[in-house]
Amino acid sequence: MSMEYFSGLTESAEIVNSLGMLTESMRLTFVAVMIMATISIAIFMLGMYINLKKWGLGSEGYGQEPSNGSILTFPKTLAYQMSAKGHGHGQNIFVTLILDALLQRRALKRSPGRWVMHLAIFGGWISLCIMSIAMFVVEIIHMVGIHLISPEVFREMLSVPNDVFSYILLFGIIVAIFRRLFVTKARESTIAFDSVLLIGLTIIVVTGFVADGIRNGTIWGMGMQSDLAPPASLFHVVISLFFCIAYIPFSKYMHMIAGPLTLMANKGGE
Repeated sequence: MSMEYFSGLTESAEIVNSLGMLTESMRLTFVAVMIMATISIAIFMLGMYINLKKWGLGSEGYGQEPSNGSILTFPKTLAYQMSAKGHGHGQNIFVTLILDALLQRRALKRSPGRWVMHLAIFGGWISLCIMSIAMFVVEIIHMVGIHLISPEVFREMLSVPNDVFSYILLFGIIVAIFRRLFVTKARESTIAFDSVLLIGLTIIVVTGFVADGIRNGTIWGMGMQSDLAPPASLFHVVISLFFCIAYIPFSKYMHMIAGPLTLMANKGGE
């Protein structure tokens, strides 16, 4: 039995939307999301394979010849660098991950304003991602017969934190857009990757608010009829999966993975 995904779609297949079409054809089921998620993950894995091949062309040590491009070269080099024999600042890995990667103290020292923006975008994005994964896990275990908690109950539990972190992410995006438009240094250094990233994140956040607003009749729904919630949710989920998963290895998003790896290889940077 297909479970309606995290979009609160109508129970009846006979409800006709404002365009005269049955909403059943637009319902976003768990199976549909699984298919889209699988495709997105496959594209992500392909992108990571390409990146690992590229990183594998580098030298494994100072003054050594370039490697042969094996995808194992980078993991082996990273493991060596993180060992006691590797070079670097010698900082504890947990301190590096928490202070440098998670809390981004290096950005704080450079510019507190920029740090707030980065932390809002990074924290909001990661938190929403974790909640989506948690919802996915609850639905999976419920479908296989392990009824620890009802997906509907868990969905309601996530409602408030989902809104909170969505607004945090939106705040970070607004600050980033403001800087790119009105701060000379940031505007002059803006490249196409920056613009695509901001436009994509803005579309994802806004469509999420709109889909939720249509479903629950809040101000974000802009007075649109509830039968428009399925296509709005469908658009939001599709673009979120492909932009926030599949696109990562091919975009500036990649620095969220490469940055912490670099910090671990250097054993901190302070």
